[in-house]
Amino acid sequence: MTTANTTPVIFNNTVLRDGHQSLAATRMTTAQMRPALEDLDALGFGALETWGGATIDSGLRFLDEFPFDRLDAIKKGTPKTPHMMLLRGQNIVQYANFPDDVVTAFVSAAARHGMDIFRIFDALNDMRNIATAVKATKAAGKHAQGTICYTSSPVHNVETFVSLGKEIEDLGCDSICVKDMAGLIPPRVCYEIVRGLKNSCGIPVIVHTHETAGLGAPTYYAAIEAGADQVDTSIAPFANGTGQPDTVRMLALLEDHPRAPKYDRERLLRLREHFKGVYAELSNFTSIRNEVVDTEALAYQVPGGMLSNFRNQLKEQKMEERFEDVFREIPVVREALGWIPLVTPTSQIVGVQAMLNVKFGRWKNFSPAAADVALGYYGTTPAPVDPEVRKLASKATGKEPVDCRPADLLEPRMPALAKELKAAGLPDDEEHCVIHAMFPQELKKHYDKKQKPPAAAAPPHPAPPPQQTPAATHESTAAPKGRARAFNLVVSGKSYAVEVEELD
Repeated sequence: MTTANTTPVIFNNTVLRDGHQSLAATRMTTAQMRPALEDLDALGFGALETWGGATIDSGLRFLDEFPFDRLDAIKKGTPKTPHMMLLRGQNIVQYANFPDDVVTAFVSAAARHGMDIFRIFDALNDMRNIATAVKATKAAGKHAQGTICYTSSPVHNVETFVSLGKEIEDLGCDSICVKDMAGLIPPRVCYEIVRGLKNSCGIPVIVHTHETAGLGAPTYYAAIEAGADQVDTSIAPFANGTGQPDTVRMLALLEDHPRAPKYDRERLLRLREHFKGVYAELSNFTSIRNEVVDTEALAYQVPGGMLSNFRNQLKEQKMEERFEDVFREIPVVREALGWIPLVTPTSQIVGVQAMLNVKFGRWKNFSPAAADVALGYYGTTPAPVDPEVRKLASKATGKEPVDCRPADLLEPRMPALAKELKAAGLPDDEEHCVIHAMFPQELKKHYDKKQKPPAAAAPPHPAPPPQQTPAATHESTAAPKGRARAFNLVVSGKSYAVEVEELD
C-alpha cells in the first residue's frame, strides 16, 4: 500500500469522551479534566471529542454534573479547538427513538453551548434515522458528520459501505466517519473502504476504531495510506486496549511517513503524566481486562467489553458453562434480525436475546427490544428479518410490523416536557427539556440533591457506588467498557437479572 498524498493526516483526540468511557466507565469529572485543557487546546488537534456517547447520562447519574454545565466549562478551557460529540441519531444519547422536535432542540441547544461537530450515527445504518439530526446541525451552522457503523457479515462488503457513504453525502453532511466501535476492522479492509469513499465522495473521510483486538494502530496506518483525512487518537493511559490508539504511539508509527503530522510531544508527555494521576484516582472503575489486546473479540466478532460483561452476567444466571453456547448464538440472532451491527443499543439487544435463546430455547421468549427490531421499530435492517422470527415477534408483542421511519410514529413532545418541568418547579428551558426527555429520574435527583444542605466534607473525586445485587434495577458498577446497566427482565412472569453495556 502506497500513497501519493502528502497532506498531513489530522488527529482528533478522544481522551475527554471515548477515552474514559472505554477505559474508566465514563467517570472522569470536569474537575479532573480542567488541568489538561490548556495543553489539549494548544496542540492543534482537528477536534476534541468532549461530549455525547455515555458522558451525558453518566455525568448526570454518577457525577452530579448537569451536562450543559460540563460542556460550557470544557469549551471555556479549550476555545481554539473545535469540539465534537457522538450523537445516536434519533436516539440522541439514549436507547429509544425521540420525536423530531426533541432531536432538533437537543442539537440547537448543544450548538449554542459551543458544540461544533456532530458525529451522527444510527445503529442499523438506516440513514433515515440520522436525517433530522443532520438537518438540525446544518440549520445551527455547525458541522454534520455522517457515520457508517462498520460490521462484518455476509451482506456487508466494501461496496455496501461506499454506498452508505454516498447516502451520507447526499444528506448534505460535511464529512463521513467510518466508525469501527468494536475494533474489528482489518487494515486491508479499511484501506479498501477508505479508498472507495475517497474515490466516490467529495467530502473528508475520518476513521474511528479501538485497539481492543490489536488492530487499531495498523488499521489507522492503512487508512492513512488510503487517503483518510483524519483519525481519532487518545492519550495514555486512557488509550489503547478498549480505547483508541495513543497519540504518541501513532506519531511513532508514522515517523518519516509523508503524511505524518506534527504535535508537540512535550505537551503530550505532560498530558500523559496528568492523566496517569487521574487514571489512578479512577482505579475503582478501571480493569486490566480493558488494557490488554483481546483476540477473543475477533473469534466471536463481538466487542471486547461485551465479552467481559457477558461472562459476569452468565455467572449471575448460573450459566457459566453456557458461555460458548451463548456466543455461538449471537450470529444466529444477528442473522435472524437482518445482520444488524453491534453498537449501542443493538449490541445489548442481540446479547440479551442470545442469552434468552440459550436459556429457554430459540425464540421461545423475546426481549421487547429484539421484537421491536424484528418488527421495524428501530428502522430498516441491513438484510431482511427472518419472516418466521418476525411472525413470532408480532405474536409475542401484539404489534404489527412497520416499514416507515420509526420517528414518524411519534408525536412532538417539547411543549409537554416544558409543562412537566414547570409543574415540578424545575427550569423549563430547552436545555432542561431535552435532558428531562432522556433522563427524567436522574435530572430530578440532580435537583433534589441541590436542595439538600451540603455534606460536611465531600470527597475530591466520586466514590464508587455500592455493590449491587443481581436483582438491581439501576446501573451496575461492573463496567468493563463504557458503562454497564443492570435490569430485571421479566419473561413469562419470571424475573431474570440482565446486564447491558453501552459501547458508544
